[in-house]
Amino acid sequence: MAFDPASLKYDDKGLIPAIAQDHVSGEVLMMAWMNREAVEKTLETGKVTYWSRSRQAFWIKGETSGHVQALVDFRYDCDSDCILVTVDQTGPACHTNRRSCFYRAVREGEVVELSAPME
Repeated sequence: MAFDPASLKYDDKGLIPAIAQDHVSGEVLMMAWMNREAVEKTLETGKVTYWSRSRQAFWIKGETSGHVQALVDFRYDCDSDCILVTVDQTGPACHTNRRSCFYRAVREGEVVELSAPME
């Protein structure tokens, strides 16, 4: 059965959350938004493409920074309303220059920084 990006459930703005995960370690790297065209571009090119809500434009991860996300696998959840892309991440995934955007935790009521920016 061929996949149709229209079969995904987008929100009222035409967006769907997309979680990027390292294909080797399983580490969750980031979350961003895709629209139908970003899904299509990602699947066609193998370069993970997102939709920037603030800029109202597409962005290919790593296009300007060199911190590319090459698509390894494209998955979606049981409700068809969330995407999981497993990727081969070059360099940091986070704009703060950290490997993952999920670098803070709350432990015993305190914020703990789990990683420093990469050098």
